[in-house]
Amino acid sequence: MKTNKKILSSEQREELLGILKARFEKNMNRHKDLEWAKVQEKLEVNEEKLWSLDDMEISGGEPDVVGYDKKTDEYIFYDCSPESPKGRRSLCYDGAALESRKEHKPANSAMEVAADMGIEILTEEQYRELQQFGKFDTKTSSWIKTPTDIRKLGGALFCDFRYGTIFTYHNGAESYYAARAFRGSLRV
Repeated sequence: MKTNKKILSSEQREELLGILKARFEKNMNRHKDLEWAKVQEKLEVNEEKLWSLDDMEISGGEPDVVGYDKKTDEYIFYDCSPESPKGRRSLCYDGAALESRKEHKPANSAMEVAADMGIEILTEEQYRELQQFGKFDTKTSSWIKTPTDIRKLGGALFCDFRYGTIFTYHNGAESYYAARAFRGSLRV
């Protein structure tokens, strides 16, 4: 069970690090020229980031390292589950969209859940970057960070991968579907 301080127990931490290491080693195409030992060093001194990665894992995101930012000395994790994370589906886009629904409200919104998890929703550019590592969302879709001008008009964007192509679509931000979640990113 997690605490309010967003710190994992030593058992949870060891289990998560084992899962992340195995995924890292199995998917070297996502992070060529990076070493797990250096990633683990960073993780071990960032308790809240480990907590966020654990939330990503528990909700079905299968987080993995997809890059390293030399300027900020940060490793970049994305949700790499083949389909949108099961534990984050059936959410509308943001809090304003949730409030606007008069009936049949979803449990929460993608933006609020991401904030609670301490992660960012992928941008369209990041989503397209993710697709370089495989085929993701071939049966599901994922909300992406929506530009303010679109959101002000009541819309929100999502992406998926169909017919060998990455598609970006729009919906009312208050909509939600059993096959749509969101993918997150985290910098450590």
